[in-house]
Amino acid sequence: MGKQRVLSGVQPTGNLHLGNYLGAIRNWVEIQDQYDNYFCVVDLHAITVPHNPATLAADTYNIAALYLACGIDLNHSNIFVQSHISAHSELTWLLNCITPLNWLQDMIQFKEKAVKQGENVGVGLLDYPVLMAADILLYQADQVPVGEDQKQHLELTRDIVNRFNHQFAQPDQPVLKLPAPLIRKEGARVMSLTDGTRKMSKSDPSELSRINLLDTPEQITNKIKRCKTDPVRGLTFDDPERPECNNLLTLYLLLSGKTKAEVAAECQDMGWGQFKPLLTETTINALKPMQEKYQAVMDDKGYLESVLRDGREKAEAIANQTLSQVKAALGFSVPV
Repeated sequence: MGKQRVLSGVQPTGNLHLGNYLGAIRNWVEIQDQYDNYFCVVDLHAITVPHNPATLAADTYNIAALYLACGIDLNHSNIFVQSHISAHSELTWLLNCITPLNWLQDMIQFKEKAVKQGENVGVGLLDYPVLMAADILLYQADQVPVGEDQKQHLELTRDIVNRFNHQFAQPDQPVLKLPAPLIRKEGARVMSLTDGTRKMSKSDPSELSRINLLDTPEQITNKIKRCKTDPVRGLTFDDPERPECNNLLTLYLLLSGKTKAEVAAECQDMGWGQFKPLLTETTINALKPMQEKYQAVMDDKGYLESVLRDGREKAEAIANQTLSQVKAALGFSVPV
């Protein structure tokens, strides 16, 4: 048997931050030699909320370059842009027609984001999980690296698979493969620098809430210097009364490569005035190689375009085959 296939992607909305890297992309890099990987820049998802059309294309290429800078290896992985393969949009429509409306209305992320947008909320935001399902199912992915906040969307994908196969496939010949979640245990949920109870997010209006992968040493120093802490001396993990302390120690653990026991012993008697410079230096040193690789990729536009072209060709061949199988199962005629 060949390697299992993995599919995942990130939206091109602003710079990637440590939460994206430690919660998702680093896991992709560490396990990529074990799987047949397809990593896309999900630009169709980016327009489910208000976006800037003047920067969408540039942001898309920036994210693709950051994939490479973070260590995605083309010997094991393919990188492509979601909107460059029309099958994503077409399969979404087909799946829409068999997905009950109440399944989408129950999605937690839709409820949260719809409140923010009010009367301006678009159908695309409601339909976001079906597009995500189409992304996964087009490539017959065995596993999908997801954060805890995306588990509900993957469960919906599995529900859609079961419904489609039950209604339109032969019992012993499923058309769509049932994907499983691949969740990183350590660092799967990196929290905000300004509120240790909230996830680090690109949508947070405060730049001080996150450390971006392309932040300068000066920006990193300023953000860590101003991040929220508490008045208690001595730093410990897992204290529910000290969420910021746990978050900053976890960042140090993940970026330094040390074990939890090593970090706990090193920091147990520290004050914030001693720990923050340590975290700052560790963060700057961890991000420097990525930033240098990113700049090298961006300086060679022809190389980046060739990576995305090759990735599209490989991904499109699989996606179109799946789409044809779905259309045949639904009873569509074949073009003549």
